[in-house]
Amino acid sequence: MAHKAVIVIPTYNEAENIEPLVEQILKYDGAGVMIVDDASPDGTGEIADRIAAADDRVTVLHGGKKSGLGKAYRRAFKKILSDDPPEFIFEMDADFSHDPSRIPAFLVSAAYEQYDLVIGSRYLRPGSTPDWSTVRRAISFTANFLARRLLDHRVTDYTSGFRCYRSAALAKIDLDSVKSEGYAFQVEMAYRFLEAGSRVGEVPIVFPDRSRGRSKFSKGIIFEAAFLLLRLALRRFLKSI
Repeated sequence: MAHKAVIVIPTYNEAENIEPLVEQILKYDGAGVMIVDDASPDGTGEIADRIAAADDRVTVLHGGKKSGLGKAYRRAFKKILSDDPPEFIFEMDADFSHDPSRIPAFLVSAAYEQYDLVIGSRYLRPGSTPDWSTVRRAISFTANFLARRLLDHRVTDYTSGFRCYRSAALAKIDLDSVKSEGYAFQVEMAYRFLEAGSRVGEVPIVFPDRSRGRSKFSKGIIFEAAFLLLRLALRRFLKSI
């Protein structure tokens, strides 16, 4: 694979966003894109196929049904790592909440600081969440506060889905043993890297609300993340005794 970095974009009903997003990403030399679509009824998968047919820097993985964020990323990671992987693999949302212009900042941080995982932090200044409601901001802050207390204080934004993995470090993670979805998947992956002794860093990001389409945020995602935090905290405690 000739790409320096492949940006993985899970999609479900992102027909309005996927084409302009891919266009912005491909402005960067050495970037490739893998779209993982779970049978979007709005035609996102067909649009992705058309983009891939016109540009060999883009590949598409199709799922038969909506399977969740974690499963989408695990499928993509396994596929990329199985065949001459790039140096870096990104996670990125499809709704423009993650600004493609920040991609170089992740790569610079990973390359010069030798980080194995770089997380885009909304809580590392001057990062922010300008459009969030008070309730959503409180939920996210509380989740990350608990994660820092229970797991490792060095990470300020465990639930961020904009991140860059070094492929060599990602290949050492047993992806089949990672069962989490949603925010919980992000928390567990960060913890797995810290647990393995990998170098984890952060860069600040601004996270606006999506301008088109519907949010995937739900109460179920919150409860799953809370349960995972308790499970990982117990696991860490048992390893310490």
